[in-house]
Amino acid sequence: MPERTEAAALIALLRGGKRPWSECATLVEDAGSAVAVLEREHAPEQATLFGEESALAQLEQIAGEIDAWESAGMRLHTVLDPGYPENLRAVHDRPPFVFVAGTLAPGDARAIAVVGARAASPRGVRAAAAIAEHLVDHGYTVVSGLATGIDHAAHTAALARGGRTLAVIGTGLRRSYPPEHADLQRRIVAECAVISQFWPDAPPSRQSFPMRNAVMSGLSLATVVVEASMTSGSRIQARLALEHGRPVFLLESLLEHDWAREFATRPGARVISSPEEVTTFIERLTSRGALVA
Repeated sequence: MPERTEAAALIALLRGGKRPWSECATLVEDAGSAVAVLEREHAPEQATLFGEESALAQLEQIAGEIDAWESAGMRLHTVLDPGYPENLRAVHDRPPFVFVAGTLAPGDARAIAVVGARAASPRGVRAAAAIAEHLVDHGYTVVSGLATGIDHAAHTAALARGGRTLAVIGTGLRRSYPPEHADLQRRIVAECAVISQFWPDAPPSRQSFPMRNAVMSGLSLATVVVEASMTSGSRIQARLALEHGRPVFLLESLLEHDWAREFATRPGARVISSPEEVTTFIERLTSRGALVA
């Protein structure tokens, strides 16, 4: 079955709204074909109401949308595609597709997320930059969320060091949030990649950012939390990473928060005082193969 037809069928399945998106991802992977799942769940209904030709026309229309997205520099990768990130494929709440602007590289499988507060302290900004520089120097890709504060520091430090950084955003790729990071987003697209699990024109929402945190964790071998309050999305990502079976590193300065002290007692979480502790631990875990959930 042509890849474009499979992608169109997956989109039709998601737009049908009969199942949660994460459940659709599992169904499609288990069947090995989005077309097969669509036929099983929707074809009888479509044939009765509109006729079989209408269903085929729908897939052709969606395939045209995919062509238009890709012509605009937004490449679609479904869970059936070999280009879908392998680290992300391994987690239970993977999205059924991601859009990528820019270029993913094989080395991006060696990715570590660096996250933290938007209203970061000067100390936190310096720590995030130092961690990102250290990761780049040791051959890792830096993943972050293109927000202000810690995310901005991690992305810009990685780029300045000549390394790879992936931005995972909580909007569609046609949007920039916050707007003042539009130039940084364009630079990351030009030199690395920006990733979104949302339709290209999707605006930011209260739900989209925790979903973005899940993808950041899924893409990464581990998550480093630099600064975060109890209500921070970075705390959410720390919880999700532990659920994914991925290590979480908490900077020692975070222990002033009750949530961080509690997290530090959980299996998979480690308190660190230097960037070297991150790479030493990850190298030990991955020395005999890839770290997956």
